[in-house]
Amino acid sequence: MTFWIIAGAMVLAVAGFLIRAVAQGTAAALPARGTSDLGVYRDQLAEVDRDVARGVVPEADAAQVRNEISRRILAADEAATLAGGRESRTGRVVLIAFVIVAVFGSLALYARLGQPGYGDLALADRIARAEEVRKERPSQEEVEESMPAFAPTALSAQYVELLTKLRDTVAERPDDLQGHKLLAENEANIGNFAAAARAQREVMRIEGAPASAQTMGDYAELLILAAGGYVSPQAETALRAVLALDAEDGRARYFLGLMMAQTGRPDVAFRLWDALLRRGPEDAPWIVPIRAQIMPLARLAGVDYALPPVSTSPAKGPSTDDIAAASEMTPADRQEMIGAMVAGLSDRLATEGGPVEDWARLITSLGVLKDAAQARAVFDNAMAVFAGDEGALDKIRAAGSQAGVAE
Repeated sequence: MTFWIIAGAMVLAVAGFLIRAVAQGTAAALPARGTSDLGVYRDQLAEVDRDVARGVVPEADAAQVRNEISRRILAADEAATLAGGRESRTGRVVLIAFVIVAVFGSLALYARLGQPGYGDLALADRIARAEEVRKERPSQEEVEESMPAFAPTALSAQYVELLTKLRDTVAERPDDLQGHKLLAENEANIGNFAAAARAQREVMRIEGAPASAQTMGDYAELLILAAGGYVSPQAETALRAVLALDAEDGRARYFLGLMMAQTGRPDVAFRLWDALLRRGPEDAPWIVPIRAQIMPLARLAGVDYALPPVSTSPAKGPSTDDIAAASEMTPADRQEMIGAMVAGLSDRLATEGGPVEDWARLITSLGVLKDAAQARAVFDNAMAVFAGDEGALDKIRAAGSQAGVAE
């Protein structure tokens, strides 16, 4: 409010000076124009008087000349008065228009380019301030405590029972690697990301150091999801560990850019995201969120930016023909072929969602891979996602039957 009061007072003061200058200029110009013709006529009257005195012009003729000059003086005075009125009105209209444009134009320009309430900081000061914000930002625990309590969506009774058994089994067998992996996956499937992150942390403990980039990246992502998209110091540590193992890891670079944007470094975030966007591939899970957020980020970074064109469409996963062809392959070849396609489809559905046909294709693909646990988890998740849509549920049930996981 202090800023707007000062800015408004400055605008009014400048407008007052402009009004005064224009008014004074108009008042000075009008008498000069109005008196020029009158001066000529007065000189003519004086000349007539001198001619009469010398006897050059008779008095009778001089009287007629004086009358004519007097008539012209009256006409000139009337014309000057009318012209002055028109000039005065025009000047006022121009002045009012100018003040309106100056006031509202400056406000519009500031709304577009300015930042109310933002301190006038040098670049080095802004970088130092952003670094301070990054170091003092809330921890993962603080953010999770401030989040609303987890409330699962409608799940089937059988799925709840199986998940409860899995939790109990893992609690009884704290060093069961496969059990913790399944628990992390299923907790994430129902949206319980905090519990999924804890299970993933146990996976890393059991596997021992150093954790793989994939395992560490999964842990960082679960921490971020548990915090509602906030990148905590703990998540940042995990992301930097991933980049230490694989400097080109796209997921870690995306989330690190998100952290930079959250802590006042849009310039660094823009460079990270722009590089990811141009590198692709277009079906990478971070491409869509980058395209949705990079334009306002570019403005904050002071970059005149244009989105690069979309090169390819997102991967749709294995088709029916792919699956049929895979059935004729050796188990090893089939595992390699379908596994690569299923991984991309599974990641996309987990991060972006998708149509029921993609969910059904993923379930049947997992059935071909003999991954019954994952197929069952995706089946139950899809049943929850499309609850109430009987047409979609029929397709999910058919896919579950084909994969051998439907009730």
